[in-house]
Amino acid sequence: MSIKTILVSQPSPSNENNPYTRLKERLNLKIDFRPFIHVEGLTPKQVRHQKIDFSNYNSIILTSRNSVDHFFRLTKLMRYNVPDSTKYFCQSEAVAYYLQKYVVYRKRKIYVGQNKLKDLDLVFKKFNEDKFLLPSSDLLKPIIPEYLDSIKINWKRAQLYKTVISDLSDLRDVYYDLLVFFSPSGIESLFKNFPDFKQNNTKIACYGNTTIEAAKKAKLKIDIKAPTKDYPSMTMAIEKYICKK
Repeated sequence: MSIKTILVSQPSPSNENNPYTRLKERLNLKIDFRPFIHVEGLTPKQVRHQKIDFSNYNSIILTSRNSVDHFFRLTKLMRYNVPDSTKYFCQSEAVAYYLQKYVVYRKRKIYVGQNKLKDLDLVFKKFNEDKFLLPSSDLLKPIIPEYLDSIKINWKRAQLYKTVISDLSDLRDVYYDLLVFFSPSGIESLFKNFPDFKQNNTKIACYGNTTIEAAKKAKLKIDIKAPTKDYPSMTMAIEKYICKK
């Protein structure tokens, strides 16, 4: 069976010149994007119930763009002016770059990891007297709190948003040759929306070990896995699979 139609369970890329567009043009594919999950922000009342007082923290740990958006959304709603002296510990360059949406870069203390919080190990230890706040969703990879506990800093998690399954009912009678997943929540959304889903000839692509494990638990046959040493991106893995057929 040849692959001609692909559904990617993520929002459409904002940049038209992206790897999916190039893949589509090279192999003459139909590629659609549809988020299987979305994020909803918590209210100030829900944050107060967690006994979170932003003024108690002088260092903020940011692991995603969503954590940036919802931290500043809630500080604004709760009428807390974030001091210029606040330090920001960003897991990656992408998160740090996105932070510029809210702060003037040159006037802030911003520390940037390569793609893991552990990259900031020495910086965390340098400021081990600080009080750290970790804005997060309801879903948090265990490796993050485990690491923060291991370096013995004073930190607290603040759940500021939650992951919600999207309504996909309009896709019930729409079929694709390949479904592409990037999180266990995406797999969960598939079966919550379509409890009677049968894979049949549909191919499945999964990015990341946790997504692969979730697909296996759901008894899905995984045809494409990424990242790998030779194919670090999903688009490269998809192209390899199609061209081998």
